[in-house]
Amino acid sequence: MKKILFLFIGGCLLLLALFYAFIYYVPYSEGVRSGELIKVSKKGVLVKTWEGEISQGISGAQIFSFSVLDKDKEVIQKLKDYQGQYVKIDYTERYATFFWLGDSKYFVTNVQQEKSPHIRN
Repeated sequence: MKKILFLFIGGCLLLLALFYAFIYYVPYSEGVRSGELIKVSKKGVLVKTWEGEISQGISGAQIFSFSVLDKDKEVIQKLKDYQGQYVKIDYTERYATFFWLGDSKYFVTNVQQEKSPHIRN
């Protein structure tokens, strides 16, 4: 009886580990978006995560929400520096997320400052 219980608990733990590894390491899609960086904040009650938004339109009609992993310190600093400016972000979309990683399924991996297409010189 103990052996069956041990195998059952071990199998459940293995399935949970495989599920976590799939969600964390297997991307659903990768892409690039651009827009005005309107928000970057560290939020949460128990677990603090970095969240942000870019506006993809003149009136802010389309908002793209994203998360940034804590390990990406350089990306976080660039987002802070480029606040309110037009940026291009590289992101990875995951199938799902966990609350300790972020609120969004979109995780920014790189950010670059861009010239706004709305301002002509």
